[in-house]
This record gives sequence, C-alpha cells and structure tokens, in this order.
Amino acid sequence: MENFENTEQPEQNNGQDNEHDRAVKLHGYKVVCLKLGASMWVYFICRLLAGWILHQLTGLSDTISESMYSLIYPVVSITLVYIIPLLFTAFLFSSFTNYSGNFKELYRKPKRLARAMGTFPATFGFGYGVALLTLLIAFLLSRFLGGNTYIEDLLTPASVELSTNIISVIAIFFMMVVVAPLFEEFWVRGIMYDALKPYGTGMAIIISSILFGLMHGNLYMLFYTTAFGFALGYVRYATGSLFIVTILHAIVNAIGAGTLIFTVLMEITNEEVRLLNTFYIIYLLAFLVLIVIGIVVFISKIPKIRKYTFENPWTDIGPWKKTALFFISLPVILMFVLAFNELSGGLIWKLIIRQ
Repeated sequence: MENFENTEQPEQNNGQDNEHDRAVKLHGYKVVCLKLGASMWVYFICRLLAGWILHQLTGLSDTISESMYSLIYPVVSITLVYIIPLLFTAFLFSSFTNYSGNFKELYRKPKRLARAMGTFPATFGFGYGVALLTLLIAFLLSRFLGGNTYIEDLLTPASVELSTNIISVIAIFFMMVVVAPLFEEFWVRGIMYDALKPYGTGMAIIISSILFGLMHGNLYMLFYTTAFGFALGYVRYATGSLFIVTILHAIVNAIGAGTLIFTVLMEITNEEVRLLNTFYIIYLLAFLVLIVIGIVVFISKIPKIRKYTFENPWTDIGPWKKTALFFISLPVILMFVLAFNELSGGLIWKLIIRQ
C-alpha cells in the first residue's frame, strides 16, 4: 500500500505541473498578443499624426519652400512612423534588456552567406508574384462587376505625387533602402518574431508577416508585403540572423525605388532624353524578367520548403486556437480598426476631418 501511494504521488504532481505550465504558457501568449496589438495601435496613431502634420505643412506652401519641406518630410516620417512606435514596442517587450550586448549575435553573418543570399530570387518572385496576382484579380473583378473602378482603386498601387526636387528624391530613396529595412526588420523579425517564437516558430512567422503587411497602409501592398514578410521570416528562422533579411529587404526596396527615380528623372527632363527612356524600358523589362525567374525559382523550392519543419515548443494548444486567441485580443481588434482606416484610404481620418 505504501509503495502504491509513493508511485501515485509523483504522477499526480506531474499532472499538476503540466497543467500549471500550460496555464503559464497560455497567459504568456495572451500577454504577447495584447502587447503586439498595443504596439500596432500606437503605430497607426503615429501614422495618423504624421499624416496630419504633413498635411498642415503642405498648407503652408507660402512660407515653407519645397526644399525645406523635402527635409522636414523624412524627419517627421522617420520620427513618428518608425522611431516612436519602435521604442514603444521595445519598451513593451523589454527589448533594451533582452538585446543588451546581443546585437552582434542578432546581426551575425550566416555561416553559408552565399546560400542565404541565394534565396533572393525566390523571395523576390514570391512577393512580386503575389503583387501581379493582386493586379490581375483587381482587373477581373472590375470587369466582372461591370467596370467598377472602385475595386481597381483599392487593389492597385496608390498613385503618389512625386516631387521633382532632387532633395526629396534622395530622401525617399534613403528611407526606402536604408531606414525601412533597418527599422522594420529589427521591429518585426527581431522584437515581434522573438516574442512569438516560444509559442511556435510557424506562428511567429505568420503573425509577424501579417503585421508587416498591415504596416504598409494600403490593400494592394498588404498582400505582397505579407508574402515578402513570410519569405523573410522563413530566411530569418533558417539563418537565425537579422543580417541577411535586412540586406534582402534593402535590395527589394532598392529595385522598387529604381522605378520611382526613373519616373522623377523623366519628369525633370520632360521625357526629352531618348537614352533615359531607353534605359527606363530596359529597366522595366529586366524587372519583369526577374519576377518571372523568381516565381520559377520559388516554385522549384516548394518541395524543400514543405519538408522544412518548424519548432513548436507549445503543443498543448493547436495552431487554430492560437490564431483565434490572437485575433480576439482587444488591442488586436482595435489595431484592425485602425488598419482598416489605412487600407480604406484614410476613411476614419476623413470622417474626423469632416466633423
């Protein structure tokens, strides 16, 4: 009898310990979801504030020169869209403490750098393949709905009024190729990814990719930037480093920024330089060829990707329940309300202004 009681007690304690660990994990995951929602909430509020400030500055065109505005624009954008939300996120997740002294490890070069860089065509092709698919769906939907241009407007790239001021062009290029990759990768695939990783690497990649897509502020970009984010998250997990994903992100943005630069140069020269037009056509053709090659490379890698297993240290709760817990978190719901404002072209902001 004594032996029976001695063998039963550890099993009972073990069951209680497992239940306690499960409860701790569940609570920790809910806290992470809450913090992620709050972080994105602050991000969208800062975007609204940045938009309001820049809108007010454009109304002062009599007192502020175009060159001055070209300098103020990146300062306001970087401060409100990147620095403040990132610092807030870092504070929420105690990143200042967690990453103290570990930045060298976080940005270490992968052992197989060339192989890691070799993922660029697949990453590029996957992202822009989704972009082309989005444009195709927009076209087909508009025709199916009798030429409804509203659908096309939502699912096609937003028209941007580009300044012909050279300072403005340099500022935009710098923000796209340097600022965005550095801030966004540390933010999304650094802090956010690492916060989610203890609950499953696959979930960490998927949720961080969705948040990355939402950051870009319009419905067209949501789809292909989420796809880019998924590919970059895969590389982040495979290499264990932010070094390579930051470089890949910068290259992708540089290629996209190239089209903007050509457009501005053609505006400045009034399309009178035939050589420039020729280069522009060659650039666009090379862009399309790279997309096709990238799509083919990505498709060829699908069998290997499917065999790739992700770490899942938390198996007590299935992925669907984890996903549901994320989406029903109050800060996450509020985040999607603010994201809707961005995706709908500032609908909430327009209603506020009218009032």
